[in-house]
Amino acid sequence: MGLTAASAFDQATAVRRAADGSYDVRPDERFATGGSPSGGIPPAVNGGVLIATMLRAVLDSSVHPYPVATSANFLRVPRIAPARVEVSWLKQGKTAAVARASLIQDDVLLIDSTITTGFLPNGSAPDSAATPDAHALSWTAEPPELPPLDECIQLRPGTGISAQVDLRLDPATAGWLKKKAGGAPEMRGYFRLRDDRDPDAYLLAFALDGLPPVVFGLGAIGWAPTVELTWHMRAVPAAGLLRVAARCRHVSGGWFDEEAEVWDSAGQLVAQSRQLARVGRVGR
Repeated sequence: MGLTAASAFDQATAVRRAADGSYDVRPDERFATGGSPSGGIPPAVNGGVLIATMLRAVLDSSVHPYPVATSANFLRVPRIAPARVEVSWLKQGKTAAVARASLIQDDVLLIDSTITTGFLPNGSAPDSAATPDAHALSWTAEPPELPPLDECIQLRPGTGISAQVDLRLDPATAGWLKKKAGGAPEMRGYFRLRDDRDPDAYLLAFALDGLPPVVFGLGAIGWAPTVELTWHMRAVPAAGLLRVAARCRHVSGGWFDEEAEVWDSAGQLVAQSRQLARVGRVGR
């Protein structure tokens, strides 16, 4: 895979094979938030974008097409500088394979992850991937209720990640924009890239971590670094807008959890995640 691609997102998550199991990458400031040049604080690339980069390296050598389960520990913040992803396979099975992927910069481990690849019911799969009975049982919870697109609040493009993402928030979860916290740690909205790139596995990894942190709803406005994130890909997304809903169950001691779901334009639940993160500063 080269570094030339039509989409800024594809460029930012591109990998180049340097050797078997080793890929050159570069965290991209176009998908970063925060940072203070005057204060010596570097920008932080979105965790979902970094995971998408690691997924590209894993899928480059996977016998299966989709990252059905990913668990990542964020140990340190990458700089906007060359890095590499190291991939080693722990299991190669007929229906699932498991790899360890590590993001490394200057020989320092930044993100350590385990990624399971496999097949999905609406994607390509060999006839032997599962018995017919395995596909017979199907049930899905109701999707999140969102106002019509034109009634949602569009976040203005700025620098970094906001220049790349067209995010329309449910007004019920956007009071923090006017310093009126809604009192509930939840966030809902429509998500797509500004260049209207169709969603796929890589974009789902980003979308799950692409809304403002749910604790903004409690007035904690600031960078909320992810410590651990696990996500599951449930279906291959249809083209079009994604709907993302996130909520929190518990905040205390400077820690909070965040559960997120992504639904596609066809009404499918396509991805789910749960993460543990640190609370940002409390806004005034």
